[in-house]
Amino acid sequence: MSASDLKALIDAADRVVVFTGAGISTESGIPDFRSPGGVWSRMKPIQFQDFVRSEDMRREAWTRVFNKTAGWTGASPNAGHHAVASLIASGKARAVITQNVDNLHQDSGIPPEQVIELHGNASYATCLSCGARHELEELEPGFVERGEIPLCFHCAGLLKTATISFGQPMPEGPMARAEAETLAADLFIVVGSSLAVRPAADFPVVAKQNGARLVILNREETPLDGIADLVIRGEIGPVLSAAIPD
Repeated sequence: MSASDLKALIDAADRVVVFTGAGISTESGIPDFRSPGGVWSRMKPIQFQDFVRSEDMRREAWTRVFNKTAGWTGASPNAGHHAVASLIASGKARAVITQNVDNLHQDSGIPPEQVIELHGNASYATCLSCGARHELEELEPGFVERGEIPLCFHCAGLLKTATISFGQPMPEGPMARAEAETLAADLFIVVGSSLAVRPAADFPVVAKQNGARLVILNREETPLDGIADLVIRGEIGPVLSAAIPD
């Protein structure tokens, strides 16, 4: 199966949803989570409950943020991101659902309101009490120069990067939006996801059960390959660039 098969399905579709995982960003140099050499093989995840109750865990978390230990920020979008942006700009797809936290879909030109982030965003912080957004560059001097663990400028509540940590509830708003987009789609394209993490991995199943065609573009096998209408193995950027013209 090839990019031309994917292009034919896109051309025939009325409403496309793209669902992206870590694989689309590895071509930008961002490590994935679970494979050998990935983020969690190099450092232990900090549980949400531990972050909330332990000052030491909060200090460790913020040290990782400003040392860029995880490597989730600072990269540039690649050809795969730009191809997805072209599909959104064409109106054929109205949203991208992503498991990624790297902000690269927005950096590729997709309006933020059309990026549905299931696992949050590592490029800024939010207050766990009032929800106010804080930019990392505003927080860095106090932590790096004075060792101050960041607190909310508005209510002095705990600040945390806007990612969804282990043990933290999935965000209700994005999950509801993702479900609505999934049910409206007649073509659901999975790009660079192992489809091993639930509940996010349930969306392709819901789309297929609702009558959508299902495409999986990933370098490795996934648990849902058997129900897909099209499975493509290959480098994501070149395949999407060939299937989605500028």
